[in-house]
Amino acid sequence: MTKVLVLYYSKRGNTQKMARLMARGVGSVEGCEAMLRTVESDLPGAEKPTEALVTEQDMKDADALIIGSPSYFGNMASPLKKFIDTTGNLWFSGDMEGKPAGVFCTASSLHGGQETTLINMMIPLLHFGMVIVGLPYSEKSLLYTQSGGSPYGATHWADFESNRSLDQNEKQLCLAQGKRIAQMAQQLKE
Repeated sequence: MTKVLVLYYSKRGNTQKMARLMARGVGSVEGCEAMLRTVESDLPGAEKPTEALVTEQDMKDADALIIGSPSYFGNMASPLKKFIDTTGNLWFSGDMEGKPAGVFCTASSLHGGQETTLINMMIPLLHFGMVIVGLPYSEKSLLYTQSGGSPYGATHWADFESNRSLDQNEKQLCLAQGKRIAQMAQQLKE
């Protein structure tokens, strides 16, 4: 079984919804399963996690990694970054090298730094030696989205109060990204 770790931080539930869609995309590939994990938060107003907390062993056991976060000032949220900063052993040992990886995010405004956040989340993955997998324009939702999504990864515009639901294009991009990374994980595992 090919395992894809979908690791996320979600303060208000929007990133969690995206993570669950990513997991559905992973699960749509025969022989693949998603491991949904989150991180602890010390941020004010954060919801209590409903998924299991990630461990370094989860990272080692995964054949691929997808990470997601709200966009905070064009970067990932500190709880996710805090966890990643504890994974130096994985970098040093090379346990993540050659595995496919992808990123996704949410933001409160249309121009809230989504693409910058995605690129910033790629940096530690590149340091791990992972293979970054994006979304190609053959995924038609990239051509029609009016709110979220880019070749760097799926995004969602949640609006200022985080009340905007994921639209059909945003959902489709999440499903497609999860599926694409699962397929790459299988190919690279062979």
